[in-house]
Amino acid sequence: MRDQPQNAPPGNATEAARRAARPIPRRRFYAKATTVRVSAGYAVALDGKPVHTPAGHALAAPTLGLAQAIAAEWEAQGETIDPAKMPRTRLANTIIDGVRVRPGPVAAEIERYLASDLVCYRAGEPQGLRERQAAHWDPILAWAREVLGARFSLGEGVVHVAQPEAALAAARAGIPTDPWRLGALHALTTLTGSALMALALARGGLSADAAWQAAHVDEDWNMEQWGQDDLALERRAFRHAEFLAAAAVLSECGPGLSEAEPGNSGDPAPTRR
Repeated sequence: MRDQPQNAPPGNATEAARRAARPIPRRRFYAKATTVRVSAGYAVALDGKPVHTPAGHALAAPTLGLAQAIAAEWEAQGETIDPAKMPRTRLANTIIDGVRVRPGPVAAEIERYLASDLVCYRAGEPQGLRERQAAHWDPILAWAREVLGARFSLGEGVVHVAQPEAALAAARAGIPTDPWRLGALHALTTLTGSALMALALARGGLSADAAWQAAHVDEDWNMEQWGQDDLALERRAFRHAEFLAAAAVLSECGPGLSEAEPGNSGDPAPTRR
């Protein structure tokens, strides 16, 4: 059998498409990532020069801890820069360039999740899945009743359940207006499929680990019944990094998380004086 040319496509067409879609990595062009105090908070600097978002704004966070965590992502890059391994940087760019400019649509999307929240839709069968959903999701609904004053209704299957307007209004009142917390809450909502879950996490009613487990009750059940899928696990690992980044933003930007995930921001980068 002849050797394949080096530029021959791989046998797996799906993998070939994924490789073609990957951006060409950019070589690392700096020696050190640090932080510097600015009017907007704390900016990330590479060899003393400020980093800018895709829209040209300064990559600056409202707290030193968050800026150091973002700088640590830049510091951890090797010979090339891999944006896929920089979830805090990506979220910061989204908040600075998007959420800060147009917070209304972001809050509105969270409200839409409230109207059809994951934790309100239960399986009819099997009994084991019903019990697992109840174990993870009932405490979130109890928290919403006790803390937000929001009483949500449950449904079975995928038939839409119209929630009481009083419950929706009470839950909407818990959505933050600060762009950093709003952007993080939106990310958590879309990653988990539940605005109530994200609100409980943001307000300290749920740990990050418990929220992640609650968000994957159905997926974990299916994997236990039918086996694991490597591609699905790869996507899940990517989402988990995004989830931890959003949880870290909430933790750094004011009262909220009672349990932050430890050991995920790396060693903090030094602060420029």
